[in-house]
Amino acid sequence: MKQSFLILSFLLLTHASSNAGTLMNGAWSPSGCGEKPGPPIVDSTNTVNFNRSIDAINEWQDRALEYNSCLIKEANADSALITKTANDVQSEFQKEIDRVVTEADKVRVGLENK
Repeated sequence: MKQSFLILSFLLLTHASSNAGTLMNGAWSPSGCGEKPGPPIVDSTNTVNFNRSIDAINEWQDRALEYNSCLIKEANADSALITKTANDVQSEFQKEIDRVVTEADKVRVGLENK
């Protein structure tokens, strides 16, 4: 059981680190989305600079939406992988429980019939 868990954990970490986000010190972050774009500063010194600020805001919104879409995609991939891995580990554990119970029942019946 311990070996199965370790193998599945290794596979999860290997797969997650190559395709999705990272979990470090209790904080999750996407790994393939690049740097989160910081918001631009609105320049109110004059109309020309203000208009440049509006252009910068529009560009920032496009980059922020792209970053956000990537983040959601990675989070969903990680969530699905974690769920699948946990379900697989639970299924393997249940199979081991069933095997041990069946084996113990056979031994008990054999001993009762002696």
